Amino acid sequence: MPVYEGNTIEEATTKGLHALNLTKEEVEINVISDAKKGFLGFGKKLAQVSIEPTVSEQIAEAVEEVVEEIIVTDEEVKVEEAAEELLATKASDSSEPKLLENLEDEEAITELALYLTDISKELNAPAMVRLERNESLLIFHLDTEKQGILIGKHGRVLNALQYLAQVFVHRVAANKLSVVVNVGDYREKRQAILQRLAERTAEKVKQTGRPVFLEPMPAFERKQIHFTLSKDDQIQTHSEGDEPYRYLVVEPAKKHF
Repeated sequence: MPVYEGNTIEEATTKGLHALNLTKEEVEINVISDAKKGFLGFGKKLAQVSIEPTVSEQIAEAVEEVVEEIIVTDEEVKVEEAAEELLATKASDSSEPKLLENLEDEEAITELALYLTDISKELNAPAMVRLERNESLLIFHLDTEKQGILIGKHGRVLNALQYLAQVFVHRVAANKLSVVVNVGDYREKRQAILQRLAERTAEKVKQTGRPVFLEPMPAFERKQIHFTLSKDDQIQTHSEGDEPYRYLVVEPAKKHF
């Protein structure tokens, strides 16, 4: 854990925040020792603080690792911004699928594939949709030459697509279908990150005795973290907020505190 020094605690903290390029809201600050003036120049000691990024900040860094290999051009960045705006508009538009309802599973799957194909074209990142069946889960792979656009920074665009797909299929299908939208191997990498995130968060909660509020994520990702931490009787989890911004809270189990 990095330690920073200064003539005062505030000065040491400022140095640490500058070195980490973070704000006070993004870190946890522990005072190791206050400054001592000493006597006649002897025994003087600088203030010392340790500064560590919060779990949320570490999460953001971990998620960035997933997309660091995807090269996004300036043009794609502009399109990505437009993509988020377009998807937000679609998410608030409840009229689109009204003509389709109570469809059998295969019909609903076909309509969703066409829906995702059309959206990818609107986002200027045309994709071919491949379906993978994994037990009760339907995985729609979007094969495109512009992965960066359909994934977006920290996976925001992909998660928006995920939300739209789930809402669409719930509206048109007679049965409840669980779907996942994937681009490249993003979801596979993300799964590994969620595993590390769950373990790291549990340790943080045990160390501090305080709850940790994770970033908003799709329901199936929240379930993955919940399932991982359900094996730890010192930890309990629950979700808060509204879709698509619903997030997971990880906190100490009451019987242990």
